[in-house]
Amino acid sequence: MEKEIKEITQVTIRFAGDSGDGMQLTGNIFGDTTALVGNDLSTLPDYPSEIRAPAGTLYGVSGFQLHFGSQEIYTPGDQPDVLVAMNPAALKVNLKDLYPGAIIIINEDAFDQKNLQLAHFDSNPLEDGSLSQFQVIRVPITTLTLNALEGLGLSMKEMTRCKNFFTLGLTYWMFDRPLEPTIKWIHEKFGKNPKIAEANEKALKAGYYFGDTAEIFTMRFSVKPAKLEPGIYRNVMGNEALAIGFVAASKKAGIPLFQGSYPITPASEILHELSALRNYDVITFQAEDEIAGICTAIGASFAGGLGITTTSGPGFSLKSEAMGLAVMAELPIVICDIQRAGPSTGMPTKTEQGDLLQAMFGRNGEAPIPIIAAKSPADCFYAAYEASRIAIKYMTPVIVMSEGYIAQGSEPWKIPDPDSLPAIEVRFAKPEDYKDSKFQPYLRNELNVRPWAIPGTPELEHRIGGLEKRHITGEVTSDPQNHEFMVKLRDDKINKIADDIPLQDVYGDLEGDLLVLGWGGTFGAIRDAVNRVREKGYKVSQAHLFYLNPMPKNLGEILHNFKTILIPELNLGQLAFIIRAKYLIPVQQLNKIQGLPFKSSEIENKIYELLGVK
Repeated sequence: MEKEIKEITQVTIRFAGDSGDGMQLTGNIFGDTTALVGNDLSTLPDYPSEIRAPAGTLYGVSGFQLHFGSQEIYTPGDQPDVLVAMNPAALKVNLKDLYPGAIIIINEDAFDQKNLQLAHFDSNPLEDGSLSQFQVIRVPITTLTLNALEGLGLSMKEMTRCKNFFTLGLTYWMFDRPLEPTIKWIHEKFGKNPKIAEANEKALKAGYYFGDTAEIFTMRFSVKPAKLEPGIYRNVMGNEALAIGFVAASKKAGIPLFQGSYPITPASEILHELSALRNYDVITFQAEDEIAGICTAIGASFAGGLGITTTSGPGFSLKSEAMGLAVMAELPIVICDIQRAGPSTGMPTKTEQGDLLQAMFGRNGEAPIPIIAAKSPADCFYAAYEASRIAIKYMTPVIVMSEGYIAQGSEPWKIPDPDSLPAIEVRFAKPEDYKDSKFQPYLRNELNVRPWAIPGTPELEHRIGGLEKRHITGEVTSDPQNHEFMVKLRDDKINKIADDIPLQDVYGDLEGDLLVLGWGGTFGAIRDAVNRVREKGYKVSQAHLFYLNPMPKNLGEILHNFKTILIPELNLGQLAFIIRAKYLIPVQQLNKIQGLPFKSSEIENKIYELLGVK
């Protein structure tokens, strides 16, 4: 039968199933293909903290949400238009997020009595009428996959594992995605096991042609390419972008890159990515613990390299003493904190913004460190690059803050021309620079930055360590006046960075009724909400902080131009605390601590509340 093709501007789809159902892989491949056809997109992986929760249970559900369209996309979407549920538990967990009329594609093979009980269904929702408000499409995905792979000589387990590719093929047909890029990927990925590659390709095609021939599908959807700025794009995850940004910075600076890290969710992928880039003068070291990770990065910096270390909240706490060592030694390293829900080990796979105060103040003594926060997966590239530039120019550790949602989410990234990136100048101290004077390791330039002298360089021997240094000579001293002088000098060095960063920009009017101020991954949800409210004629603007320490010099002036300041955060109000203390102005808070990013509608509703609009 002829299938109607309906053109739409945007759609949100969520894949959900057991941890072993391959939903993360399915979503990632769908996202890569969607980027290839030119749509803008944003993704949200959501998976359980348990490595392998019992199959069929509610707490074992793994999901991947993807929002794509022919217009600019800022968030993974508030509510799915389409839910693919591979079992009853996936349906039960995600049903609350659906709006009436949403499409649900269900693997009806999984709705047996055992799985229904595990999901705490008293009756079968496919038969009791409880799904009547949705467009339910029942597909025997497991059976159809097994039928397609019959005769290949695979085990039942091997064939069943291919059902995610059947599902992928079906959704490719539904949203007019090409098969060829995925077929190519399959044969590259499973090249050493041709039978598995053949099985996955067969399952993919079986799903696609089932959609084309089955009478239960009467419509498919077309989403035209987005009108993006001309250039070369690739789909990129936040952690990938951080890795590429660090490599770009090290090549621009002309020095090797060293990463010393201990694996931790959700930061481990940075180590994985950089270990694959060893041909670019990159050295990766999987340390035995978090402290060793940062200390080896400090050692690499001391030896003339760009040292970085990556972690999440629990590991960030462990690194705090060594961060103070880097402040005292005045060596350039970058510490990446990919935030997750806490405290302690908390919810390792869920997102949060709970580490800002720790980044700002979480060290003993006066140990100021510049802080940069990425707002999206693609923005992680620029956060890594700029952090490296500041670290090298100002001889200081720098903190880059990301979040689980950004780190493992993805979006199209326009690959920049390397010549367009800011220069990163490295000037190592040389003996010939001191022919007329003795080398002094803590002599300062106009930015209060000390020289970078590589150990082993003749005539440039100097003392290094965590004990207080005498101004200019670097001798260890406990002199009270010198200590106070050095504390103020190190603080002044960080404050001078404010002269070297852009002024804060404002999206919308420069003054008005309400300014939504944010940082990190709240950017997209804020932008969507502000756009919706502005379309209705209200004077609402957005300012989003990339530099958190020091903050842009004009931020105080901007804040005083608005009647009300709203700060949405995935914490109890940490940026709000800092803004009140620094600028002595009242702010309104919107806080969410659920391990999930904001929905645009949550921020939009809060804006209307503050404006007094019903």
